Amino acid sequence: MSVKIRDIRVICTAPEGINLVVVKIETNQPGLYGLGCATFAYRHLTVKHLIEEYMKPLLVGRPVENIEETWQLMHQNGYWRNGPIENNAISGIDMALWDIKGKKLGAPVYELLGGRCRDKIRMYSHSGGDTPKEAAANAKKRVEQGFDAIKISPDAPVEHIDHLGYVDALAEKFCAIREAVGKNVDIAIDFHGRIMAGMASRLIDAIAPYYPMFVEEPVLPENVEVMASIAAKTSVPIATGERLFTKWSFRNVLEQHAAVVLQPDTCHCGGIFEVRKIASMAEMYYASVAPHNPLGPISLAACLQVDACTPNFLIQEHPGMAEGWDRGVGYLKKPFEIVNSFIDVPTAPGLGIEVDEDYVRSHTFNGDWDTPRLFHTDGSVAQW
Repeated sequence: MSVKIRDIRVICTAPEGINLVVVKIETNQPGLYGLGCATFAYRHLTVKHLIEEYMKPLLVGRPVENIEETWQLMHQNGYWRNGPIENNAISGIDMALWDIKGKKLGAPVYELLGGRCRDKIRMYSHSGGDTPKEAAANAKKRVEQGFDAIKISPDAPVEHIDHLGYVDALAEKFCAIREAVGKNVDIAIDFHGRIMAGMASRLIDAIAPYYPMFVEEPVLPENVEVMASIAAKTSVPIATGERLFTKWSFRNVLEQHAAVVLQPDTCHCGGIFEVRKIASMAEMYYASVAPHNPLGPISLAACLQVDACTPNFLIQEHPGMAEGWDRGVGYLKKPFEIVNSFIDVPTAPGLGIEVDEDYVRSHTFNGDWDTPRLFHTDGSVAQW
């Protein structure tokens, strides 16, 4: 009997107040279903509506096996492409279909993408702190928790050309963290696209002596030429990708040598197979892949499947929430375990997870989480 899509359901949940969009694809084979994450952090309800009102009628009754054909149908059906709403919907559905395929064949997804090329996945965690002393203490805590890599962010907002005091303050904070964790812990920094080009180069020069693992989004990713010019002037690796969609957006970055670390997000850029394609493109340019993932355990599960079979994989982002929900505590019947900065490659079929739907449904989704609103000293709107 051909296995077909019987229903597509969207579950909106908010563990620890972080709004997530879960996609569940049910099939005509009893007990066979797949899960995906379609979370667009600030426009959740729009993604939900798109899946329920447009994707579901398009896909119900179609075979689950033909993932590439289904992806192309979803991508081309919208006509206007490469936007965040549609690509989040496509990503969640793609994940769920790979989950079904793996379960149907009794194999982890990475076995269907060429097989694994590592035994465990290296993780990095977020770390913060308003002052150098606080930032150093928090970084040291992450190391004590077992992480050998962390990521920080500069204070926001940043003026278009900020004063020397801002530059010195960031350098002092980075120096304090480096002294606290030593030379054998990697420290990345995410500029989050909030810095203008002239200021970005100055900040990179200031922290370069403390050996950043990479600088993420030194400027907004839309202007690849400017990012490429910044990359050409520094020895610090440049990273980007969380706000890029599909392989076509990443092509420019690679061709112009704007970044050597790509950060596709399985929830945003088109799903599991699209991330694997982007990673293959990056491999041709000797670039590494460090998938973006500040979201929930389903997206983490999807990332791990790609990480396992990607030869140019560098490291996996993980927020490191104190409650542990981002690795599945409460959310998954068997949460992921991070030991000495690594997660073992999963071996169960599909995405290798089982979600506690009662937990998911019991955490009310309020839909009111939104981006911070930041302003410059003159009252103009600032990048956050």
